[in-house]
Amino acid sequence: MTSATGTHVNRQLLRWSGALLLGGLVLTTAVTMLFHPSGDEDVHESIFAQYAASDSWEWVHFAQFVGVLLALGGLIVLHRVLRARTPTLSAVAAGLTVATAAVWAGLQAIDGITLKQAVDAWAVADGFDEAVRSADAEIVRWTEWGAQSYFRVLLGATMLLFGVAILVTRLLAGWTGWVAMVAAILSLGIGVDVGYSGLDSGFQQIASPAFQVLMLAFAVGVIVAAARGRVSTSAHD
Repeated sequence: MTSATGTHVNRQLLRWSGALLLGGLVLTTAVTMLFHPSGDEDVHESIFAQYAASDSWEWVHFAQFVGVLLALGGLIVLHRVLRARTPTLSAVAAGLTVATAAVWAGLQAIDGITLKQAVDAWAVADGFDEAVRSADAEIVRWTEWGAQSYFRVLLGATMLLFGVAILVTRLLAGWTGWVAMVAAILSLGIGVDVGYSGLDSGFQQIASPAFQVLMLAFAVGVIVAAARGRVSTSAHD
């Protein structure tokens, strides 16, 4: 493959990577902000009542599931560009991406289906049965915390490796790699915090929006790299 052909292929791959990243992130953010019930996430009686009253809960979580998988797919495509110069590091990053997707699927199954069934059963129960159903719903909620914690940690580790790979290969602008690494640190912090604090803390209220903005900036950076056409498969630019 000639250098010109390699550059053309990588530009196409970067376009796909950026489009999947940006499209997935926008879909997930829009659906979450517009249709997902929110409130005091760790005040169970209050938030469970909102969840039980939601008629859109299941499809919202299916949409979130698809959106995040699209974004993770964008990282897999990015791996195909980076592997020419850093095959081992890129392969490990891609492997972590697959693991992140698997944990995300489990998380959405717990949150999008199991928790909804549990809170619906609690909402119509009374007497002693209500207390039992409430305890059941709390167990599901705490299981969601665990899955959310490990999802965030895995996502952070994934973005950290991609950030390092970008800085090592210099196939994208350096700022893109640094943005990925800062997003990674925030994601790791959120994951640890969820394990100790649940889904609502002062740290998460700041870190979660910042993480989303950084991920959007990262996706734009990938698209810009494709538009500028400064990528090749050769050892030297």
